[in-house]
Amino acid sequence: MPQPPSPYDFLPAVASFEVRSDDVAEGQMLPMPQVSGIFGAGGEDRSPHLSWSGAPEGTQSYAVTCFDPDAPTGSGFWHWVVFDIPASCAELASGAGDAEGSGLPDGAKQLRNDAGLSGYLGSAPPAGHGPHRYMFAVHALSVASLPIDENVSPAICGFNMFGTTLGRALLTPIYEQS
Repeated sequence: MPQPPSPYDFLPAVASFEVRSDDVAEGQMLPMPQVSGIFGAGGEDRSPHLSWSGAPEGTQSYAVTCFDPDAPTGSGFWHWVVFDIPASCAELASGAGDAEGSGLPDGAKQLRNDAGLSGYLGSAPPAGHGPHRYMFAVHALSVASLPIDENVSPAICGFNMFGTTLGRALLTPIYEQS
């Protein structure tokens, strides 16, 4: 089955920078803590540790997103969106994206994911659907704050990032259920 495009394929190219994780790795299977328990896949819905460096000059804030472009929805599936992360922050601890956002830096806000829940929702692709990509992206923005609140959709957040994104760092692990 051909891979559907990433949502970033449709946006203007921006500078890249580095992102790494103590929990997940590029092209590797997500560990069980990052898999969904809420959706019955046996995991813990724990957001992974992420740290980044080398963001472009002029970065005033960050947004972190997790998107599954392989979800059988016709529009993918947003698992996590955090925005208004201060430019002084270069790391989110494992579990920072709980429902309350208790591990997020001051000022950062989370949106509801595509399941309608606040915080990180782990992977739970349909059994037998094959491997899904989970695109963890750190977006370096030229504004200190986006003109939105926690009640908008991930698509509206992305629309508001358009034109303010200076750079993007991607880390894409996979997961599948047999």
